Amino acid sequence: MDSDDLGLFGPGSVTWKVHEEPILIVAGLRSLYLQALHPRAMAGVAQNSNYRTDAWGRLVRTATYVATTVYGTTAEAEAAGARLRRLHSRLRATDTLTGEQFRIDEPDLLRWVHVTEVESFLSTARRAGLPLSDDEVDGYYTEQRRAAALVGLDPATVPGTAAEVADFYEAVRPQLRMTREAAETAVFLTAPPLPWKLSLPVRLGLTLGPPRWAYLGIAGTAFALLPTWAHRMYGGLGLPTTALSADLTVRALRLAFAAVPRRYLEGPLIQAAKERAARHAAASLAG
Repeated sequence: MDSDDLGLFGPGSVTWKVHEEPILIVAGLRSLYLQALHPRAMAGVAQNSNYRTDAWGRLVRTATYVATTVYGTTAEAEAAGARLRRLHSRLRATDTLTGEQFRIDEPDLLRWVHVTEVESFLSTARRAGLPLSDDEVDGYYTEQRRAAALVGLDPATVPGTAAEVADFYEAVRPQLRMTREAAETAVFLTAPPLPWKLSLPVRLGLTLGPPRWAYLGIAGTAFALLPTWAHRMYGGLGLPTTALSADLTVRALRLAFAAVPRRYLEGPLIQAAKERAARHAAASLAG
């Protein structure tokens, strides 16, 4: 029954262990900074997305999709993947360097987005202090091949270990570059318009206040967590002290999130998944 279905991963998975971390909000931003360095992927987003006019709506939709694939039932996750595949199948973009038109759902582009996303989730959680063994790290990447299949990728073509992810980045780096679109996107990610209710006081001439500064701190941390080679593409030096500072900051953020009651941080999808898991555990004990 769907009411007791534990979804693609379940409570014993590394995926649930990683995605229970509220610090992944930082990871999501980190992945977007990384993705912007791929000119073809960036063209696909810029030419088909309303992210500049609906940044927060797009963020909510993306977060809901990830939560559905991680915590939804198998049917819910598969339905979300099918909707995304249908959307991507209709979209085209033009390569700004060659003028070639291409499909948004090209496997190479889907793989780039998938790897940058899951690597950002994992590396951010680990640098924030989540204890994960090397086997668990590889287990997470292997589990996430199920999520890759939902967007239309052949799981066998998706990196499934930390070593394979490192090899993937090494192979794709010659395709990456700092473009005008990447720079504009990075600036936008760092200082997007605030949601209406938060931006209203600013429009009325009142003090900018904590929301903007809090977001700037999160965005700055996300950018600082990028790999050294990505910092260099963005024009930074990528000094070792940058990585140390990022680690200290993201650990402090994780501690701050830990002080917030879980009921304020967990959405209905997570709560429903945990209720199904509790029923499943109780049924197993009773049986």
